[in-house]
Amino acid sequence: MPSFDVVSEVDKQELRNAVDQANREIANRFDFKGSDARIEQAEYLLTLYADDDFKLEQVRDILVNKLAKRGIDVRALDVAERSEKVSGNKVKRAVRVRNGLETETAKKIVRLIKDSKLKVNASIQGDAVRVSGAKKDTLQEAIALIRKSVTDLPLQFVNFRD
Repeated sequence: MPSFDVVSEVDKQELRNAVDQANREIANRFDFKGSDARIEQAEYLLTLYADDDFKLEQVRDILVNKLAKRGIDVRALDVAERSEKVSGNKVKRAVRVRNGLETETAKKIVRLIKDSKLKVNASIQGDAVRVSGAKKDTLQEAIALIRKSVTDLPLQFVNFRD
């Protein structure tokens, strides 16, 4: 029975490379000379540091630019609403990189497929949704439906099996 998995994954190595490139650009830029602007990474949690909110936004823009160049969708970023004060006049902001489908999103995808009346079955398998059906064409219709409906985070369709 043909099937595929719907996942939302970020390549950890590409993320690390983008952070390293962003830190190199920050270190070389003239407007950041003498400032403590940097990006720190702990797995899928990034912390942006800068001297003030304006420079913090510039650091975020540099990061987004480098992520886009490395092929990481910026919809995977969950940026904190407000920046936090650190010692003195420095500020920081946490950025979480969403990896894997959250339970509510997975349930939303399963409900979407069931409501569409396509002849496919959808089930939640950990942090992925497995969609299986009798024909490849109906699976492709399901992919098109999911792409059209779920726009708030990047999705990949993997493990396509005949």
